[in-house]
Amino acid sequence: MLVTFEIYNDGEYWCARGIGVDIFTQGKTLDELMENIKEAVEVHYGELLEKGEDIRILSISEIEVHSTAKVTSR
Repeated sequence: MLVTFEIYNDGEYWCARGIGVDIFTQGKTLDELMENIKEAVEVHYGELLEKGEDIRILSISEIEVHSTAKVTSR
């Protein structure tokens, strides 16, 4: 089974919203968020995990890229 999450920063926290599944979690750092995602999936799919189901997590995130080039005029 593959569980997919959309990851974004709301300005204060890193957030993960399940796509096609009713799971939401957040963390102050990306590392904390990833641990919280794993825990949320374990809780949500506990019965399947106990039966031996393999569950993988796919995270999708959007990152803004800003120009670092400096413009100078003479």
